[in-house]
Amino acid sequence: MILHSNIIGEAGKPLLILHGFLGMSDNWKTLGKKFAKEGYQVHLIDQRNHGRSFHSDEFNYDILADDLKKYCDHHQFKSISLIGHSMGGKTAMVFAMDHSELLEKLVIVDIGPKFYPTHHEQILAGLVAVEKETLKSRSDAETIMKEYVSDFGTRQFLLKNLYWKADKTLGLRINLKVLIDNVEEIGEALSGNDIYTKETLFLKGDKSEYIQIGDETLIHQYFPKATIGEVTNSGHWLHAENPTEFFEKTLSFLNS
Repeated sequence: MILHSNIIGEAGKPLLILHGFLGMSDNWKTLGKKFAKEGYQVHLIDQRNHGRSFHSDEFNYDILADDLKKYCDHHQFKSISLIGHSMGGKTAMVFAMDHSELLEKLVIVDIGPKFYPTHHEQILAGLVAVEKETLKSRSDAETIMKEYVSDFGTRQFLLKNLYWKADKTLGLRINLKVLIDNVEEIGEALSGNDIYTKETLFLKGDKSEYIQIGDETLIHQYFPKATIGEVTNSGHWLHAENPTEFFEKTLSFLNS
């Protein structure tokens, strides 16, 4: 099976973008259009068990990277640039180690190669509560999620997973059960001794704690030519919180 994508631009150098955990390709639509105007054919990809892509009981980074390779083969890509945020960044790292010959430029957004402890319990509990209810409106889902997630922006991000089912009730596009069963996989560290020797840009939010000063040694262990940059006035969702600076710094690297 091939991953679902939203392709923006009829021609141009392929730029593939991978969303984070519980996200989807739609999260990147506005930035995707901007990259397309700069001459890229942008592929906004839904990873398995997310968005409109297929559901599967299997879920780990080796499998996600293999999904991406099958997508590249399907489109007969010989060279791509790749942006991955959070979980998508980990997928991109594994892909880079396995298929460096396909990559021209690699951008990793607010995630490092290290292990991250599970920290999505409240969010997942809220989504379970939403899924259990028969929902007739998005405001019903918002009311439920508010009991579990206090931050408005985070709730709006999560509730983008809602869609209208044939019976005119709301459901979640994500494969929630499998994601909960495999949530430990999300924080897994990059394994093995492989090194990606091409230039890589790691971008972090200046208010985010996902990449810390002490992590830079590990990043350079796997990515010796990595540049670690920062986007101001932003946290983990830096591409949404400061899209102008994120776009400028990413485009400058892609075009260099």
